[in-house]
Amino acid sequence: MKFPIEQKFTLSNQFLEKYKNIKPNFGFNGLGEFVFMRTYSRLKENGKNESWLEVVKRVVEGIYSIQKQHIEDYGLGWNQTKAQKSAQIMFDKIFNFKMLVSGRALWAMGTPLIMEKGLAPALFNCSFLTTENIKEDAGLPFANAMDFLMLGVGVGFDTLGSGKIVVQNQKEKEDIYVIPDTREGWVESLHLLINSFFGGNKYIFDYSKIRKEGDPIKTFGGTSAGSKPLIDLHDAINKIFNNDKIVGKEISVTNIVDIMNLIGKAVVAGNVRRSAELALGFPTEEFLNLKNYSLNPEREKFGWASNNSIYAEIGMDYNIVSERIIDNAEPGLIWLSNFKNNGRMGDGNISDHRIMGGNPCLEIGLESSELCNLVEMIPSNHESLEEFKSTIKYSYLFAKSITLLNTHWQSTNRVMLRNRRIGLSITGITKFLADHNIETLRQWLTEGYDTAKQYDKVYSDWFAIPESIKITTAKPSGTLSLLAGMPPGIHFPESKYYIRRIRLGNDSPFISLLKNAGYNIEPAVGQENSTMVVEFPIFIGENVRTLNEVSMWEQLSLASFIQKYWSDNSVSVTITFKPHEENDIVNALNYYQYQLKAVSFLPKYESKAYPQMPYEEITKEQYENIKNKLKEINFDLLTSYEAIGEKYCNNDVCEL
Repeated sequence: MKFPIEQKFTLSNQFLEKYKNIKPNFGFNGLGEFVFMRTYSRLKENGKNESWLEVVKRVVEGIYSIQKQHIEDYGLGWNQTKAQKSAQIMFDKIFNFKMLVSGRALWAMGTPLIMEKGLAPALFNCSFLTTENIKEDAGLPFANAMDFLMLGVGVGFDTLGSGKIVVQNQKEKEDIYVIPDTREGWVESLHLLINSFFGGNKYIFDYSKIRKEGDPIKTFGGTSAGSKPLIDLHDAINKIFNNDKIVGKEISVTNIVDIMNLIGKAVVAGNVRRSAELALGFPTEEFLNLKNYSLNPEREKFGWASNNSIYAEIGMDYNIVSERIIDNAEPGLIWLSNFKNNGRMGDGNISDHRIMGGNPCLEIGLESSELCNLVEMIPSNHESLEEFKSTIKYSYLFAKSITLLNTHWQSTNRVMLRNRRIGLSITGITKFLADHNIETLRQWLTEGYDTAKQYDKVYSDWFAIPESIKITTAKPSGTLSLLAGMPPGIHFPESKYYIRRIRLGNDSPFISLLKNAGYNIEPAVGQENSTMVVEFPIFIGENVRTLNEVSMWEQLSLASFIQKYWSDNSVSVTITFKPHEENDIVNALNYYQYQLKAVSFLPKYESKAYPQMPYEEITKEQYENIKNKLKEINFDLLTSYEAIGEKYCNNDVCEL
């Protein structure tokens, strides 16, 4: 599809009029609406922020414009009447939190970023890049990663390039590269620098064209950090390779992860604000020790930029992995053989041998250069299985339509056009189980999956494109679940009643709005001069079981249940374990290595482990006391605020 998109689809004004006086059912006592305004509500030309109605309108009109452009481009027969009816149903389902498109799409869909500039990767949650072919072009995987990260895409990467190329001294002759004040300019400068240590020309970089610190970033909002983050990145890479201990030796696992992590750090410092990575490697001492900062103290300044996971093998000894998990909550585990040989784990052998790794949240297995786009549904907001099946249709249609877009990377286009991989996710599952039994969930998932597969046949035929290689998943959700007032993904909530703390800069325009509405706000401990902490009282709902009530084993069982009956991609799950369960992690991995494609673990922290924790359990009485003091937040007073956009993987840690 060529850009700009010229075909325009608009929802009927008469239809939209019905929603103007309906207050959206945001969740969690103001937290859901706050997260929406902070993260997804873009600034309009009049200085006001978009309402929920306006965001949903922008998103739906954007996706149907993409459909219309594709259908008209290929002369497949656009039916405006059917499209209007379909778009209205999709609008209603999003508006009423039956389904939610990805946070990336909430922020970017229908904007000039997509419709005019054609920066389609900004709609995608995550990607995977291999370094296996590093000998062909040493700087390419790193440049590709930087480009995706600057567009807000999470990047998974492997370390298969280690030992495949020898570090060389730079040439004496120097060329000058004046770095353009563009994303492409930053990316190309990195590409040239890395290649200069592997036989390419040496460059002196001229940073004078890069906009000054504090200047606005028009495309993504916010302000520029100037050239310093890029200069620091260049200096750090020069320091890695201009080293007598490195020159003449093969690039190492540590070198690869260091460079990727430094890129992530630079992107964050450059005020893109959306950057996260997954480093994937074999369980060697070198890889496992990357986050052992007593052994590698220099990595503490940038090692945080990636979550690290290992290629796990069926039947391996999990003792050393378990020890690391208990000590540092890492590594996560990916059973690549399960990714390659299975769709849903109950479906038997389904070969997908091109899979090379996972995305940053482990819910999708990807080929190198492949992107994934996600949509999620909220089963507990549906009255019946038939209504849920209807929502699957529109969730599928949204996700599939995004695969019609091209990117500016040929390698990505090739794999995306072939695979058409999408991820229809489900969230609030523990809330659903509070209202229904497990057999009802199995029926909804099983029939829901069959429904999704059927729609894939129907709409792939309509679009005249291949059916999707995989279609369902379970992602962590996080921010989107907050909008709807749901527990995230398939995870159990921390507790029934709790305080959820959010950090804001001292200059945030939200502080006065929240104070006026009665929310408790206090200086952040240790960051009193720059950061404030606001507290939201949360009630998760009746009969929803919490982490205090469930074991590690039950969490694993639910994850494997979803992997068996719903997800033909993978299931993103972080298993929370209590101190007395530490010694069971090895046994748990031995049993569940046959039932999961990926998993990560996190220790259960005590509620008072440190001041101002993100979650603090409270009593029902405390909750009622706090809630009764709150007033409605007047977001109409918010002006000239540009939403920050969503970070890569939707979980609470990277979002808030």
